[in-house]
Amino acid sequence: MKRTFKVLSIAFAMSIMLTSCFSYTSVVGKGAQGSTEVTKWNHYVIGGLAPVGVSDSKEMAGGATDYTVFTRQSFVNGLIAALTFSIYTPTTTTVTK
Repeated sequence: MKRTFKVLSIAFAMSIMLTSCFSYTSVVGKGAQGSTEVTKWNHYVIGGLAPVGVSDSKEMAGGATDYTVFTRQSFVNGLIAALTFSIYTPTTTTVTK
C-alpha cells in the first residue's frame, strides 16, 4: 500500500513537471505585412476540452487578407490552469497584420 502511494505520487509529480507550453502559427495569405498586433484570450474548461469563448482570428484581422495567427499557452495561462487544476484552461491568440 505504501509503495503504491509512493509510485502514484511520483507519477503525479512527473506529470505536473513535464507539462509544457504549446504554440502554433498559421499564415493566412502572404502572412503579416506590418507589425500591428491584436491579442485576445481564449477560454476553455475541463482541460481545454470544452470551449467557452474562443477568439475569431478573421475578426481580429479587421478585414485584412494577409495576416499571421499565433496561438499559444503562455506562462500566465499555464499558471492559471495549474491553479484551477485545469478546470479553466486559457490560451492566448495574437494576430499580426
